[in-house]
Amino acid sequence: MRKTFNSGITCIVMSEKDNVVTLLRDVKENEHISFELNGREQKLIVKQDVDFGHKIALRTIEKAETIFKYGESIGVATTTIQAGEHVHIHNLGGVRGRGDQ
Repeated sequence: MRKTFNSGITCIVMSEKDNVVTLLRDVKENEHISFELNGREQKLIVKQDVDFGHKIALRTIEKAETIFKYGESIGVATTTIQAGEHVHIHNLGGVRGRGDQ
């Protein structure tokens, strides 16, 4: 679902499995964002500047936990990621196409 909230953020959370939100505009450190998940509004404080199209953790994601975006696995956390933190190649390891996973 795609929705614009009072804070001006447009973000995408497609599935109840998702543990990240995808941003549709740049956000700044300490910015408050809201999103809807399972019919309930949830709020989050962004921990650092994050660019358009990137992901933010919706909740704490433990090291080695699968990261879901749009209901699909996009990799695993290489470290614990706190709610509101940027999720990208610095803390996400890809597993697609790897024969050892």
